[in-house]
Amino acid sequence: MLSERRPILLANGRIVDPSRDLDILGDVLIADGVVREAKRGIGAAGVPEGTDVIDCRGKLIAPGLIDMRAFVGEPGAASRETLASASQAAAAGGVTTIICQPETSPTIDDPATVDFVLRRARDTAIVHVHPMAAITKGLEGREMTEIGLLKAAGAVAFSDGAKSITNAQVMRRALTYAGDFDALIVHHTEDPDLIGDGVMNEGELAARLGLLGIPKAAEAVMLERDVRLAALTGGRYHAASITCADSLEVLRRAKDAGLRVSAAASINHITLNENDIGPYRTFLKVAPPLRAEDDRKALIEALTSGLLDVVMSDHNPQDVETKRLPFAEAEAGAIGIETMLIAGLRLVHNDELSLLTLLRAMSTRPAELLSLPGGTLRSGAPADVIVVDIDVPWVLDPNDLKSKCKNTPFDEARMQGRVVRTIVSGRTVYEYV
Repeated sequence: MLSERRPILLANGRIVDPSRDLDILGDVLIADGVVREAKRGIGAAGVPEGTDVIDCRGKLIAPGLIDMRAFVGEPGAASRETLASASQAAAAGGVTTIICQPETSPTIDDPATVDFVLRRARDTAIVHVHPMAAITKGLEGREMTEIGLLKAAGAVAFSDGAKSITNAQVMRRALTYAGDFDALIVHHTEDPDLIGDGVMNEGELAARLGLLGIPKAAEAVMLERDVRLAALTGGRYHAASITCADSLEVLRRAKDAGLRVSAAASINHITLNENDIGPYRTFLKVAPPLRAEDDRKALIEALTSGLLDVVMSDHNPQDVETKRLPFAEAEAGAIGIETMLIAGLRLVHNDELSLLTLLRAMSTRPAELLSLPGGTLRSGAPADVIVVDIDVPWVLDPNDLKSKCKNTPFDEARMQGRVVRTIVSGRTVYEYV
């Protein structure tokens, strides 16, 4: 659904705005593509003629989410996901801004490809789309891209996607060069040599299942190196996906030292653990792998304390033929852009995480790190707003999801909460009916 841009009054809702630590009952007035006001009593004081008044009694009104790590297949892998299908899934999940990864074909490593993605998104997507560009040409980890030109073309950050740059000198140069443009380097912290042929978290469960394990050190060692390089260069560094307590200790030391370092965890790693894999469920094979329950709890504590900055979907669509294979042979990855918020609400309902903390990690903090204008309901902010019924129960049917692929770890899971309206730049782009 894509409505005309008439003024909208979201009335009588629970307004949660993490950018102001705000949690009140009130109204949100939207006009000309921006938030005019978000406070109590707007409706009673009168609104412009022709305003579309929507009763949000019993529902949540919040800034639209910014998904900081999502694979979209255009160009080159449109069979897995297109900008159009990803944006439809995003809107249904309350995500108003997608940050797409550079692992396309061709790779997003030159200004022309950045421009293609932005133009294609303008033509086909119903939410905002911003590309991350590659740190190294062809994602090969050897030769740096032209970070300055790519940023000028519209890249919001720089990453080699799910590949780790093993050459420390290359990473040092990237952090140094990016610092000249105040650009953010986003790195996947997994040492490929330590991963080897591993397919799940190393430990007792992997041994019982007869599967080769991936040690936590594969992540912590790479993160430790990166943090030291960030200290050496003064560059802005973001760990793309933290999964274990060992890495959190490295991150804590870095932040205590005042380094310009931030980190994210995926929705999979904060809501699931290795036990959920059960009888070799390949839809739960992700990279990095799901860890132990103690690690999951440590991630929750780190979000609450502010040590972890961001929660992202790590949306990675895979064709059914690459997933319905023996666990060791199946591709890693799961879709998540449509279920990121709803899965996160499990933690809120279980009193593991506050609603403000969850929304801050999914909206306000990504906007700050990427210098984007969203993540807030302040007056004058872009009207990227979601309305959520956080209590309605339902069972997830993957066939109802809007992604082209259906490899969700939440297949037939009981959920509580659903996005009922998504507004992008003042227009309703999704409405649940």
